Amino acid sequence: MQRSEEERFYMTCRAAYLSVLRSSLVNMTSKEQLCTVLQQAGRNPSQKALDKYWPPGTKKLNFDDFCEILKQEKPAESDQLMRIFKKFDINCDGYISHDELSKVLTSMGEKMSPKEVDEIFSLADVNKDGKLDYAEFCRLLESTVEQNQTAALEKLEADARLKRQNFGNQMDSSPQSLESQPAPEIQPRTQPDITQRKESRSSSRPSSARSRRSSLSTNITMGTGSSKTSRLGDLKSLQNWHHTLMKGCFYLEEDGTIVSLQYRLHIPKTTNVHLTIQPLNLSQIPEKLSPWMCVDTALYVVTGNETKEDSTLVCFTELRDKERFVWRGELNAGSYLLLPFTTGCRLMKRTRKTTNKTAQLVNRTLSGELELTKEFKVALSDIFDVIDLDGNGLLSLAEYNFFEQRTSGEKCDEEAWAICKENFDTKKNELTRQGFLELNLMEANDREGDPRDLWLTLEAMGYNGSLEIVEACPFVIEVYCEDAKATLQPVHLASGIKMLNSAVQRSITSKAEAKSLKGHDSVLVYTYKGESRISSVIANKSNQKVTVHINNEQSKNCVSSRGMSVFAVEVPGRTKMVCQHVLPITDQQEWTYSCVESIIPSL
Repeated sequence: MQRSEEERFYMTCRAAYLSVLRSSLVNMTSKEQLCTVLQQAGRNPSQKALDKYWPPGTKKLNFDDFCEILKQEKPAESDQLMRIFKKFDINCDGYISHDELSKVLTSMGEKMSPKEVDEIFSLADVNKDGKLDYAEFCRLLESTVEQNQTAALEKLEADARLKRQNFGNQMDSSPQSLESQPAPEIQPRTQPDITQRKESRSSSRPSSARSRRSSLSTNITMGTGSSKTSRLGDLKSLQNWHHTLMKGCFYLEEDGTIVSLQYRLHIPKTTNVHLTIQPLNLSQIPEKLSPWMCVDTALYVVTGNETKEDSTLVCFTELRDKERFVWRGELNAGSYLLLPFTTGCRLMKRTRKTTNKTAQLVNRTLSGELELTKEFKVALSDIFDVIDLDGNGLLSLAEYNFFEQRTSGEKCDEEAWAICKENFDTKKNELTRQGFLELNLMEANDREGDPRDLWLTLEAMGYNGSLEIVEACPFVIEVYCEDAKATLQPVHLASGIKMLNSAVQRSITSKAEAKSLKGHDSVLVYTYKGESRISSVIANKSNQKVTVHINNEQSKNCVSSRGMSVFAVEVPGRTKMVCQHVLPITDQQEWTYSCVESIIPSL
């Protein structure tokens, strides 16, 4: 049986994970557990690498996190351990003492305790002469690891064969374009005519009647982004409407999640409303836009309590006009929560690499005084534009504290703010752009030019070593009301991510028709086609968890929010879960979404 490289990688991940944990739904809860699973996958992580993957404050990592880590961690070299042993073989006789073995096992990978070293030496010292034939020991160790990996993979494959489950590419070879249908009340454009067919062939594995019966194939062809015509009208038509705006930023966290502020919108009377969200362009060159302008954005409007996860979805921005995503309609008087969203398809975690260029942040003048470099001033000026949420050119204490919470986890109180106003340039009791630069120069002076804390701030704001924003996307929200002046305030909700996930899920299930996997009526797939993205939700109506294999390999010009074209989603019983979001890689080209969902049998 031929498998694609991605499928082999996924099988390796799953085999290693299940050799330590009972299910890929179970989270890893310690750094030691992560180390063990990596070793089961043939990796030999250093303590430094483990600290990177499991930074302070980490409580758990899931199976998807493990897959991403395994991509970054290179397989252990077969002669790596031998080379280390030889360094400690003072006599060059092929043997090593207990003390020498202890030095080896505590200088690489996860450090072992003296007790663990004693146990290993006792097992390997067959003739009990106090010496270890390390060449034989390495062969034994390598053979054991290979046997464990082979056994785990064979167990997965044997079970798959037993259940006659297809892991391959069962795709319809001729996806068709979809015809438009009348739009429902909030849906402004088209509802997808999703084609469901029995697969006729498999490109990587012989077909089986059972696998065809238990799979669902969805094929949608989308036009080019540049071919879309705006039906939103010119913003000039809104010039007599009441207008307010608020800025924000999507930040990519270490674990790959995307976070942002949320916003409280208050409308004093029922009125027609025009909502927009789009990436914020910080480029000073008119013909050159900021690189994150291609990131997709959306805004979900919900009602609910800020301190609770329960909420009701009111509407979301479905219309698209170039970089802007829009909703138009009537909102009743009252308060609403605005939840910014991006799929993550174009804002993904990048492998942290040591770059050849690390920008200089501070210089010393001829007189010995510190000054900020020109490049650092430009970056700080851009940061100022991002954290100046209301766009008035000044930083209030509230705006500055959102910045402090992001970069240091702390808050500036009224007393400290009063000191800032005394020492740095302010206007109307708020910090100016110049004052913000002065504040950062003071911090550099406090640390005698040591830039490490400055770099921590920059990294928290999404910058790399070349002072480029690569793991963040600034955005701007604008609200136009015809008959009332709305107020818009930023808030930070502890339950914000869960509320957003729930809103995204409901937006998909309310717009898309449910299709069951044949032979598995309790497993439903909702596939939503918007103006610029396709999203799917898997609903498991049974009491038992199910694992659904997702194969997008026949898709063209597409990128999935999962970062892979072949993956699996585990859905607990009586649960709905967002499966993936898919966008075109290149907006100027036609793209085809072709996905096969099939059940993976339980082990």
